[in-house]
Amino acid sequence: MKTISLVMGILSILGMFLGFIPCLGAFNWINIPFAGIGLIISIVAYVQEDNLPKGNALAGIVMCASAAFFGFIRLFIGGGIF
Repeated sequence: MKTISLVMGILSILGMFLGFIPCLGAFNWINIPFAGIGLIISIVAYVQEDNLPKGNALAGIVMCASAAFFGFIRLFIGGGIF
């Protein structure tokens, strides 16, 4: 579960960078829900592990949250929301 959250975090960061390319900003409409699902999986993976290392799950949380946040900002600034 920790590995899945890390992979989803990496993919959401890559999708965020793809959404920053001009004329591809609409890709954030796909990336933000993907990052939200990755964030939920990462939080579940972080909470489930008691005494094991939580680095991968924490990295997934940070990457998915930042990808969703900056993707939303990109949509807002680029006029994709209003």
